[in-house]
Amino acid sequence: MSRIGNQPINIPSADVKVDVNERMVVVRGPGGELTYALPPQVRVKVEAGLVKVEALEDSREARAKHGLVRAVLSNLIQGVTSGYEKRLELVGAGYRAAVVADKLQLNVGFSHPVVIEPQGISFTVEGTNLVVIRGADKQLVGQMAAKIRHIRPPEPYKGKGIRYQGETVRHKAGKTAKVGVTPGGGQG
Repeated sequence: MSRIGNQPINIPSADVKVDVNERMVVVRGPGGELTYALPPQVRVKVEAGLVKVEALEDSREARAKHGLVRAVLSNLIQGVTSGYEKRLELVGAGYRAAVVADKLQLNVGFSHPVVIEPQGISFTVEGTNLVVIRGADKQLVGQMAAKIRHIRPPEPYKGKGIRYQGETVRHKAGKTAKVGVTPGGGQG
């Protein structure tokens, strides 16, 4: 069996409710409501303030799903209680971010601003170049952060672009000209 899957999940407070209906788990809390469709290899039980995940068979796939479901349910419970956040830095001359009517607007060196609509998450901008993405769904927050970073990933020569806060970008040395060769091709 999965070592992670065998650990019960503690429901932190009375205002967090976990309901299991057939193959769906619904987690409600102060941060919202999240649902998860269970795979057929596992069963979930809620008893005495604990959520327990059981594998229904002893196959390799069932053991993998056992640990996966336990980890996902733990993330859902943490999401509706405290939520998740990712921070992105905009590095570059003239790179700016702003929130306009709940939409994130990025000026990152294109001829037009890039507008991103939130879907189950919220954006805030600290200063002009730090974007904070918050939400209850860990997967959705991480996916949106990756999507924003993909718009202008950090380039290795000057380091300009969008990066996660605290991410280190490896810098490359630029090309160097040969000594003693003139641009026309003759020896100088």
